[in-house]
Amino acid sequence: MSALLALLSSVLWGTADFWGGTASKRLHSLVVVGTSQAIALVVLVPLALLLGDHVDHFWAGPAAGVTGLVGLGAFYAALAGGTMGVIAPVAASGALVPVVVGLVRGESPSTLQVAGIVVALLGVILASGPELSGGASPRPLALAALSALCFGCVAVFVAEGSKGGEGAFVATLLVMRCTSVGLLLLLAAVVLRAPLGVGRHDVPILTGVGLGDVAANATFAIASRSGLLSVVAVLASLYPVVTVLLARQIHHERLRPVQLLGAAGTLGGVALLASG
Repeated sequence: MSALLALLSSVLWGTADFWGGTASKRLHSLVVVGTSQAIALVVLVPLALLLGDHVDHFWAGPAAGVTGLVGLGAFYAALAGGTMGVIAPVAASGALVPVVVGLVRGESPSTLQVAGIVVALLGVILASGPELSGGASPRPLALAALSALCFGCVAVFVAEGSKGGEGAFVATLLVMRCTSVGLLLLLAAVVLRAPLGVGRHDVPILTGVGLGDVAANATFAIASRSGLLSVVAVLASLYPVVTVLLARQIHHERLRPVQLLGAAGTLGGVALLASG
């Protein structure tokens, strides 16, 4: 069950990232992040009232909020200045952070699962088409690397805060969103001195981004409670494949042979993780 939830979070993150990156081509990345995070917060409040529980590690929510905000801002800014085929695999490498943390804590994946982790991560990189030698600007790559580190830390913080009662993950996500939205309001007041520029046609996209992100965090949090963090994190990191496929379907981006090979490798890695 934890594997299926982690894969679902990957689909949700991949979809949200695609639309968030698309919106960032027109809007300031702070506007995209801020609006989508505010929508997610509105959804989480009633859920927290119904399901909320105490959190054994209260610090995890604020820590996830700060690092998640930095990561999303860097990621969308990187997508706005770069290409999805380069940025997505770099950001996905953040899965190595929870993998290392899980192994340090004594988790012991089986031999098949270790092989699956390696194959899946390589598949993500190949499927995303990382043309790093194609003269890409260093700024988007640096921002993508920063987002990778932040996303990896968020996964660890959310998993830590989700321990405890059934509603602990909801409480953690609520504190996380309160922190990020509060910081965004301060940043917007300082950085954005012009109108937000959000039109009516942008609202559905930003709503989808916010709902997709919070749903992905929730499914990942639940998965991390019942599965190995080192395995669940890798399954949840397959979102660049979803992003690339959406770009192919909607923006008509061409899939290169190496991307098809990567997609096949990703599915093979998932099969190894599941069989282990």
